[in-house]
Amino acid sequence: MEIMTIRHSAVNNAGLLLAAALFIGAAAAAVASETAVPAATDDGEARMIVEKADQVRFPADGFQVDVTVTTVDREQKGDIRKYRVLAKGNTNSVVMVVEPASDRGQIMLMKGRDLWVFMPEVSQPIRLALSQRLTGQVANGDLARANFTGDYNPRLLRSEKVDGDDHHVLELTGVDRSVTYQKVLYWVRAKDYAPSKAEFYSLSNRLLKTCRYENYKTMEGKRRPARLVMEDALRGGEQSVLEYTGMKSRDLPDKVFTKDYLKKLE
Repeated sequence: MEIMTIRHSAVNNAGLLLAAALFIGAAAAAVASETAVPAATDDGEARMIVEKADQVRFPADGFQVDVTVTTVDREQKGDIRKYRVLAKGNTNSVVMVVEPASDRGQIMLMKGRDLWVFMPEVSQPIRLALSQRLTGQVANGDLARANFTGDYNPRLLRSEKVDGDDHHVLELTGVDRSVTYQKVLYWVRAKDYAPSKAEFYSLSNRLLKTCRYENYKTMEGKRRPARLVMEDALRGGEQSVLEYTGMKSRDLPDKVFTKDYLKKLE
């Protein structure tokens, strides 16, 4: 009888312990649900945000724009270069050097993520990487391919206030190693999908440079950033400022974006 009583008591104690464990677990889950950071929304919403931000930056149809890049190094020495960009959609573009005069005639052609440079003194085009530096803090891909939608898998991390406005903060991960940057943190204003700033990272997750999207102006029917300020995160005091002017629609047939057609461009 005494043995049965002990066993019965042990069973009761085990039941009480199990009930207590379940209660503590439920309470902990409730607390966690109240204090945890909200889960990121699905990739579909993140992709929609990036697509709309791409549409703010540049028109979807054929257009032309002039870009002046002013670079200042740590010694405050300046360098000015000018380019003319012809683009159609997010995958076809031509970048022509306007200044300096010594580089005039050099043309970059991008189709998809394939990039070539044509030089007057070289008979064959030279293959380039989008991540290769063009001038100052500007990579080839910064001018030739402004397609975050096609180059990155987006994830919505959180919402954040920037200058009093709600912003989506997204993490963009490169679809492969051919993209301009391997990872981008991207701030997009919630009310109108206007990009505010970006941080660009290497494959080893090292911050390379930051970018601010400024001086919004109405160009081709939409308010777009007319100035980009790119700052070197590794060497303080070095920055490149990209000024966009003269944006206009152009009828650009597909044959414009072919190697054979480049010498006909004006």
